Amino acid sequence: MKKFLMCLFLCGCGFTPIFSGNKTDIYVPAISGINGIELRNSLNTKFGGPRNENAPYILTVKLAPPETKYKALEKTGNATWQEIMLRAEYTLTHNGAQIAHGTEVASESYTFVRYLVAANASYNNAVANTITVLADKIGTRAIVAVSEYERGVSKK
Repeated sequence: MKKFLMCLFLCGCGFTPIFSGNKTDIYVPAISGINGIELRNSLNTKFGGPRNENAPYILTVKLAPPETKYKALEKTGNATWQEIMLRAEYTLTHNGAQIAHGTEVASESYTFVRYLVAANASYNNAVANTITVLADKIGTRAIVAVSEYERGVSKK
């Protein structure tokens, strides 16, 4: 009953969800590197599938190489815990005019073990998780920027 009343309240106040409608016609050009491919795929999934380069909105992303740093050391000096950090700079344009620009950072810690296969698997999982978080951050900011831009255009 509470959910029903809350729904009625939100419907009556003019609230519209950001993710409703066709406001995600955003094209993401190729992003360099293996991690760039994964980031682009994640962004396209967030926007409802890939678009062609004639889309009204274009999201250009520059992904920096991953940075790793040691988080924990044993008494022997061997690392047991590391952190991976990815930084991406993005620009959202509408018909050539910039409407949003920013930098997003995402990081995740992972266990660094002596066994090469396990260490690589742990690293790869951390990178994949970091890319997912980065795509969520950039994608949400892009969708909000498109929504605000279209509301501003429609008011004029």
